[in-house]
Amino acid sequence: MEISNIERNKAEVLRILEENARLSDSEIAVRAGLDESEVKNIIGELEERGIIRKYKAIINYEKAGIEMVQALIDIKVVPERSKGYDSIAERISRFPEVKSVRLVSGEYDLSVLVEGKTMREVAYFVAEKIAPLEQVRNTVTHFLLKTYKENGEMYEEEESGQRLAVTL
Repeated sequence: MEISNIERNKAEVLRILEENARLSDSEIAVRAGLDESEVKNIIGELEERGIIRKYKAIINYEKAGIEMVQALIDIKVVPERSKGYDSIAERISRFPEVKSVRLVSGEYDLSVLVEGKTMREVAYFVAEKIAPLEQVRNTVTHFLLKTYKENGEMYEEEESGQRLAVTL
């Protein structure tokens, strides 16, 4: 099945926005080979349909000197009859410390990204808010030590032209 030009244009606008959401409609139009009005219409439709959920910056908090602790929590749950994993995933999603919740394959059912100011705060959140939930059977917490790449962006810029000295 061939993709229509309209769908191809939408995909291209999404790709450009994902790369740099700060571009103006006219800049996107030039890059996509479209009219600015077409770009405005495409973006409006994509926002209205919930395809574009939010525009967000990728921030290297460590470089900014802001202390933040992130952890991935693997959670084994008992799915509810007729609702499956949806109700427990939705409940966990409501906590402000939770940044993402994903249903995953493997030994655990949910993978939850959590942020806090300290390791103690994150550990307390898991012990006091997540573990006591009725459907939760087991959790494993993985504290993130360093981020190398986030949403396709490298955190450390490669130093170009830098070579190590060779000694004999």
